[in-house]
Amino acid sequence: MPSPIPIRPLLAPPDCSVVVPGSKSHTNRALVCAALARGESRLTGALLADDTEAMLSALGALRVPITREGTTLTVSGRGGALDVRGVTVDCRQSGTTSRFLLPALSLAAGPNTLDGHPQLRARPFGPLIDALAQLGVPLQGEGLPLVVPGGGLPGGAARVGGDVSSQFLSGLLLSAPLAAGAVTVAVDGALVSRPYVELTLATMRAFGAEVSSDGATWTVAPTGYRGAALTIEPDASAASYFFAAAAITGGRVRVEGLGASTLQGDLAFVDVLEAMGASVVRGADFTEVTGPARLRGVEVDMGDISDTAQTLAAVAPFADSPTRVTGIGFIRAKETDRVGAVVRELQRLGVDAREEPDGFLIRPGVPSPAVVQTYEDHRMAMSFALIGLRAEGIQVADPGCVAKTFPDYFTALEGLRSSIGQKKA
Repeated sequence: MPSPIPIRPLLAPPDCSVVVPGSKSHTNRALVCAALARGESRLTGALLADDTEAMLSALGALRVPITREGTTLTVSGRGGALDVRGVTVDCRQSGTTSRFLLPALSLAAGPNTLDGHPQLRARPFGPLIDALAQLGVPLQGEGLPLVVPGGGLPGGAARVGGDVSSQFLSGLLLSAPLAAGAVTVAVDGALVSRPYVELTLATMRAFGAEVSSDGATWTVAPTGYRGAALTIEPDASAASYFFAAAAITGGRVRVEGLGASTLQGDLAFVDVLEAMGASVVRGADFTEVTGPARLRGVEVDMGDISDTAQTLAAVAPFADSPTRVTGIGFIRAKETDRVGAVVRELQRLGVDAREEPDGFLIRPGVPSPAVVQTYEDHRMAMSFALIGLRAEGIQVADPGCVAKTFPDYFTALEGLRSSIGQKKA
């Protein structure tokens, strides 16, 4: 295990612009559409990190030609003709790769096997397996590894649970244009992380898909996809760490390329910071946050922006009143139990925090020196590193886990220091 990385407090508020990498969610959705499309697609500004490398490797196993030039990916689409059988597709630790490609493997000649890292094997797949069975794709088992018979995706209707992950619905929708007939998917119960489904639909439409929805049911016509040129947005979840850094230090941070027209729901994190007292400027192609003299605690449902809940947990100790986050019970089934991990690590730092059925409550406090455990979860590492910008003696264990979505995160975080003229360690 690599040594923990120490985070030194900033000696003054930062005042800078930050460039964050491309969106993981946008990149992996676009890669699936491009792989299944007729003709060539060009994706500019794509994220190159463990999660997208998992998708690229998986598509390579499915014989989809992809070339790279920096962060530009050129994909020669197969038009849905995935003529592979007897292949094991390793999704590593990537939830999007596994849940998006499980339906796509039904389009292959088959049978093929979908598998991944033990951490991914422990994550839920049942709702997606059940929905595929309703569409005529029988799978044996409740989780990875799964053997997919292939031979095509029939059209029809299915219901899928929406209270564990929106990725189940997105996975079904992404392959639906290649089905033999129209596909209609209805969601049972509440749908968590709904903005990610909107991102799925916008990406599909950019490749020529025809989708209609009344908000509870989605119908996809069997049009296939056509190749497209697409610019990948900067990652709004990654940007949240730098907006939070501004909030807790009283500094100013601008993220370029991420503005009011974004497809990503996680930019709504700045609304939470605004409610806590931060000033927010929303431009057409940038977003800027300036931290206040005093942060207020908030009570907020983060069900739609759950990937930023840990970021808020790093801000909350520095507020002047308690912060309660609700609507995120489902993140217990992410890379780790993110509710339990947040509370456990805040308590390790001496901060008063407690678990609640669908979230957590955090009271203001002065974090004590400690080594934060990260549980192989990139968001634990990136979030809790922020506490070290204000508190002495914070170290982050297993810093390399940030490679899942943001390999250069700690370099970018150190860039906040250089913006105020402080020498690097």
